[in-house]
Amino acid sequence: MTRAALPYGSWPSPITAADLSASGHPVEGGRFVGDQIWWAEMRPSENGRTTICRSSGDTVEVLLEEPYNARTRVHEYGGGAWTVTEDARIVFAEFSDQRVYVAKAGETPVALTPAPEVASSVRYGELSVVGDEVLAVRESHDGADVTRDICMIALDGSGVRSLVSGSDFLAYPRLSPDGSALAWIAWNHPQMPWDGTELRVADLATGTWKTVLGSSEESILQPEWIDDNSLYVISDRTGWWSIYRTDTEGSSSPLHECESDFGAPLWQLGARWYSVLDDGKLLTVRTYGVDTLAVLDPETGSLEDIDLDGLTSVSLGGRNGTSVLIKAGGAQSPSGLRLLDLSTGEHSLVRSGLETVPDEDYLPLGEPMTFQGAEREVHAIAYAPRSPEYQGLDGELPPYVAFVHGGPTAHVAPALNPVFAYFTSRGIGVVDVNYGGSSGYGREYRNRLRGQWGIVDVEDTVAAVQGLADAGLADPARLAIEGGSAGGWTVLAALTSSDVFACGASYYGVAELELFVAETHDFESRYIDGLIGPLPEAIDLYRTRAPVNNVDGLSCPVLLLQGLSDPIVPPSQAERFRDAMVKKGIPHAYLAYEGESHGFRKLETQVNARESELSFYGQVLGFTPPGIPKLELWRPE
Repeated sequence: MTRAALPYGSWPSPITAADLSASGHPVEGGRFVGDQIWWAEMRPSENGRTTICRSSGDTVEVLLEEPYNARTRVHEYGGGAWTVTEDARIVFAEFSDQRVYVAKAGETPVALTPAPEVASSVRYGELSVVGDEVLAVRESHDGADVTRDICMIALDGSGVRSLVSGSDFLAYPRLSPDGSALAWIAWNHPQMPWDGTELRVADLATGTWKTVLGSSEESILQPEWIDDNSLYVISDRTGWWSIYRTDTEGSSSPLHECESDFGAPLWQLGARWYSVLDDGKLLTVRTYGVDTLAVLDPETGSLEDIDLDGLTSVSLGGRNGTSVLIKAGGAQSPSGLRLLDLSTGEHSLVRSGLETVPDEDYLPLGEPMTFQGAEREVHAIAYAPRSPEYQGLDGELPPYVAFVHGGPTAHVAPALNPVFAYFTSRGIGVVDVNYGGSSGYGREYRNRLRGQWGIVDVEDTVAAVQGLADAGLADPARLAIEGGSAGGWTVLAALTSSDVFACGASYYGVAELELFVAETHDFESRYIDGLIGPLPEAIDLYRTRAPVNNVDGLSCPVLLLQGLSDPIVPPSQAERFRDAMVKKGIPHAYLAYEGESHGFRKLETQVNARESELSFYGQVLGFTPPGIPKLELWRPE
């Protein structure tokens, strides 16, 4: 079939913004309840709520009816918002008031925790059922003061009792097999959990506890009891997260060491990178650029990889014998819940995160690439424009958008991302950048951003797009950049400190630092200590690095998108940058969405934001995307 020649960016595409959102329902937390498979599912078409579902033959049965929303605000990023009792009752943290409820499937939930004087001021996460109680991490807000502890919630609603506290943050509460001891990890400001944590063990009879492993420069994750006196844990003491066996006195040894990470930054409570199988071996996920699932023999240290047919992003769910639930996706397979039979290696899809998948001819082919920057290598995945119907004009190079992930410790791998296909099917290339500071390449790569936020991330993103341009793959005059949260900071920093990009889109990005650290939530309130430096010593760096203070260096249009209920990056961040652009006369648009937080969840918001972004690129980069409403830009009179 001969493809018609049209300017890049103007190709008609069957992939609409409504398709991206209406068909998307991300799935998380697959588990077995008896022989049934249950999971959590986010529904953009239901105001972005998270419900609990199970498979019933070929249909999906919703177990938690509207308007209930199983989502916790502990650390604002949540995690472990629901669990199930032995008699198949759902226990969940309700987003609207943050109380813990219990309900039989389809029945009206009943609150287990008391209503605090201030709504949503007491929150619970990482829920697990232990006998007739629920073990949880509790977060209590009293004005500006935030405290956390590990507690037990009675399933009969009779009360909540505290087990341990003693640190700013706690995670992974694990009772020993005989119930006499509790293990958990703890850390304090200004540490983030990927900087340094401690494994602690408490004697519940006496209330005394001790630190077993860890420090401010060693990140401990996911303790799991082997017996009453020993545990498995993950540590990055060698520069790579590896699995160790340790006793309660701190004597430890690695099970298997290699230059891959058996772990990742703990942004959400309850994340797991290994599971102990019935035969004592460990099912593991390790990462170097992409994820690999493998079985680890703790006795011999041998590692046997499992072929997942091109699935490159993997996380572990529940298990029933040799049947394992994993969330997995790849460059040609949408992320979804899959059932893996360890005895045969066969896997099948239980529930895709997408209701419909675009025709494969419109899907880009993710190509891992390594670019050479001025001082270091930069890893990225490039997605070239692709359509079965259209090609670019002779002699024309395509525009490219650099996607900058958040975190900034996040990590990207080749993925079937409908958002990428939305652009590439129209003739706009995408490059997804694992800039210095990203996880998945060891601690040294992650630490490249220490004290260098706004410098290394910008340099590495610039190196990626310039590498594409130098290779003759991208038009150097039509490069754009987009990112959310910490990625939004990189967008604004790149636009105000370089002239490589023709425009940029910042989704709820950080624009200023002094007020940000005062206004953001507790979990990240000292994060900037490591990324820039501590206050007051680093005040000059806070001011010189902040994009809002460097708008004099900005000469191209900017799109700002912001949720008005965002507690992590408050709307004031985008508003200050907007005001600075107005003062300088920079063309721009500021889109503020009522009822949206950090990450847009509503269908109408997602559609408007994506169409606005595409229109914005078209106006600046010189193409007209067919069928897309025109975004009005503010321009000086």
